[in-house]
Amino acid sequence: MSDEQKNTAPGGQPRQRMLNFHILRYNPQDPESKPHMQSYQLEETEGMTLFLALSEIREHQDPTLQYDFVCRAGICGSCSMLINGRPGLACRTLTHEMDADITLAPLPVFELIGDLSVNTGKWMHGMSERLETWVHTKEEEINLSKAEARMDPELAEQIYELDRCVECGSCVAACGTAQMRKDFVGAVGMNKLARFRLDPRDVRTDADFYELVGDDNGVFGCMSLLACHDICPKELPLQSQIAFLRRKMATIGN
Repeated sequence: MSDEQKNTAPGGQPRQRMLNFHILRYNPQDPESKPHMQSYQLEETEGMTLFLALSEIREHQDPTLQYDFVCRAGICGSCSMLINGRPGLACRTLTHEMDADITLAPLPVFELIGDLSVNTGKWMHGMSERLETWVHTKEEEINLSKAEARMDPELAEQIYELDRCVECGSCVAACGTAQMRKDFVGAVGMNKLARFRLDPRDVRTDADFYELVGDDNGVFGCMSLLACHDICPKELPLQSQIAFLRRKMATIGN
């Protein structure tokens, strides 16, 4: 058989690649379960994403496979996982841009639910409560006119840029400090705090923000490896925000 015939499916259509998935399986709720790698083979289709591939595996090969998804459009952040050792969104990762051998594992740092599913929501909720990530106003200023006061378009754009975070947890999973310090707020926490520091409706001072992140679990715990900046699926300016907060906090601390 010629090479051309080997690469041609019945009907004369080009034969698609066979993808080899190696997935870390473990269910912490099952005392009999042990962490292990399980392999699956799947024929690649045009425009296939990792999310579509996992859906195919779960539907036709293994209904017990656990992973998360909601929007399938890179907005909810639910499908974040380690893709060949690098955090990323399964729904935005095209298989044709990868080698045929693909290794998937759950994000570190977060509580494992099972297989590729982790509880990022619990971590994000705790971080948000700790950093008080909501607009703080004086009680007498809580009225409609204050809430809808005109904002400079350039400032509104800066705030919107930071608000694009989908809390996927990729930056936390890629962070060396977060894996050593369980109370480290991570780039996602500092990004949120930078957003509220910009908001003219928030009455907190730099000293107030210093109380929240002016220590080793905040801006001074960052080792400046900047993996968070490199892997952010929304390409947020995390490097700039962390550097800005650190300069501010250093000034206040002195």
